[in-house]
Amino acid sequence: MKKIAFYGKGGIGKSTIAANISALYSAEGGKVLHIGCDPKADSTRLLMRRRIPTVLEQLEKLNDGLTEGDILFEGKHGVWCAEAGGPQAGMGCAGLGITSAVNELERLGIMSGSWDMIVYDVLGDVVCGGFSVPMRKHYADQIYIVTSADYMSLYAANNILKGCRHYSGKDRNLAAGLILNHIKNNQEMMIGCRFADRTGIPVAACLRESSEMQAADYKNALFTEVFPEGENAMEIRFLLQRILEYNEETDTGYRSYGEQEIHPMDEMQIEGFRKEILYEYKM
Repeated sequence: MKKIAFYGKGGIGKSTIAANISALYSAEGGKVLHIGCDPKADSTRLLMRRRIPTVLEQLEKLNDGLTEGDILFEGKHGVWCAEAGGPQAGMGCAGLGITSAVNELERLGIMSGSWDMIVYDVLGDVVCGGFSVPMRKHYADQIYIVTSADYMSLYAANNILKGCRHYSGKDRNLAAGLILNHIKNNQEMMIGCRFADRTGIPVAACLRESSEMQAADYKNALFTEVFPEGENAMEIRFLLQRILEYNEETDTGYRSYGEQEIHPMDEMQIEGFRKEILYEYKM
């Protein structure tokens, strides 16, 4: 079973990427469980074409009577979907909500089902134990960090990488790759690649800023389905192949944490990185 998590700051495109990966693999015959770990509960929107009840909503309503059928729904191309959910804005801790929801999925035996792939779509940088559940409890074996070339997006990516390294240990690699998204030009690609080189995480995919992706989003559809021959659709297929072929035992360029091959920047280093980019590209 492949267990994948997509991390990144809000609005960076994690849900779009995760949903397209889930749908593509399911269309190839894989049995996929897609779990949204965002209080907005919108990770499965493109797969279900509607909002589904969240685990936390159903827990509050049904209490001990909660069943698998109350929180697990079949979506596009046969992807099975669940949304953790979270509290209303300003009313509670979203991280604790994710923890409660994942615990419930585990209690009902959903997590241990006969899946070929489980995909987690996780909000934010790792500043909260709740958002780190997929990596902290080793529910995910591969973490892909989604970022643009914007400084605050890279700053969040660096924080997520710190979490990956903390929960990996010497013999376990979680940080499988960096996904560059919303890339407008070669300069932005070079900035993303510079960050990857500086921290030791490989670039797993690069998605260009695209009117096709925007159009698909407004159509509430998967861009790999609406524009299957597009450049970004081809890149997502390449990413899926990388995910399926990934093996932490043989992917040596970035496996050995003991040898410091993965090295998130500290506060002084990332500030230096910001100034370096500012000077080099004359921004």
